[in-house]
Amino acid sequence: MMAKNTICLWYDHDAQEAANFYARTFPDSAVGAIHRAPSDYPGGKAGTALVVEFTVCGVACIGLNGGAAFKHNEAFSFQIATDDQEETDRYWNAIVGHGGAESECGWCKDKWGISWQITPRVLTDAMAQGGEVARRAFAAMMGMRRIDVAAIEAAVAG
Repeated sequence: MMAKNTICLWYDHDAQEAANFYARTFPDSAVGAIHRAPSDYPGGKAGTALVVEFTVCGVACIGLNGGAAFKHNEAFSFQIATDDQEETDRYWNAIVGHGGAESECGWCKDKWGISWQITPRVLTDAMAQGGEVARRAFAAMMGMRRIDVAAIEAAVAG
């Protein structure tokens, strides 16, 4: 049964490929039902995958193969909390190394145009402290692409 609130992501034609990648990359992720188009439609042909149900880190999603009419942008992103540099690097490298692109401040984009924030908990914890600790952590982060956990820890320590 589909969750009451589900994120719908628009893909040109490869929602199933994206869902399979997410399921291989992130824990508590899986591909569920694949619904095929009952007839031709503007973005595809009868019998092709139209809707793919999947989860990413436990979050219910559907991928809609709607054609090339709409593109993703940074106004939507998945934020993945990481516990250490190894985990940060693993997810970053998986996304960027699979046809994605680096961005700034822990953001990257997968090959389908979905934005991801790969965010170590040390950074979010520092930001939650506020004050001088948050200012130092924020200043350190602003010069980074992939977040460097040791550099954030050094900034927090002052």
